[in-house]
Amino acid sequence: MTANSANTTLGKSGDKSESDAMLARILKLLDESKAEDIVTIPLQGKSEMADNMVIASGRSSRQVSALAEQLYRLIKEETGIICRTEGKQSGDWVLLDCGDAVVHIFRPEVRDFYQLEKMWLTAGGDQPEED
Repeated sequence: MTANSANTTLGKSGDKSESDAMLARILKLLDESKAEDIVTIPLQGKSEMADNMVIASGRSSRQVSALAEQLYRLIKEETGIICRTEGKQSGDWVLLDCGDAVVHIFRPEVRDFYQLEKMWLTAGGDQPEED
């Protein structure tokens, strides 16, 4: 596997328009699927892992797992990117690494416990973008 094919598989495009399109797909699906408290955290200049982080909540373990599955299928069908997924079986906290975007879907109590949004606030007081 060449470096270029690895980048394609992971979806880390390095292209802002592709990154923006990926983010738009994710946000649209989460909104249409009734995810709650959707927050976008821009990672440019903060981390090399992705361009954006999206955090959302589902009302139950079943909804969290279903949101993750729908998102996985959408990204695969529309872009050919296979997102790496962790935690789908338990449905408490599912992580999808889609290359240009990392998505965390939580049950509300788990999200409150980990407070992931707070970890990504900078010393300058940047706030995550609520969608």
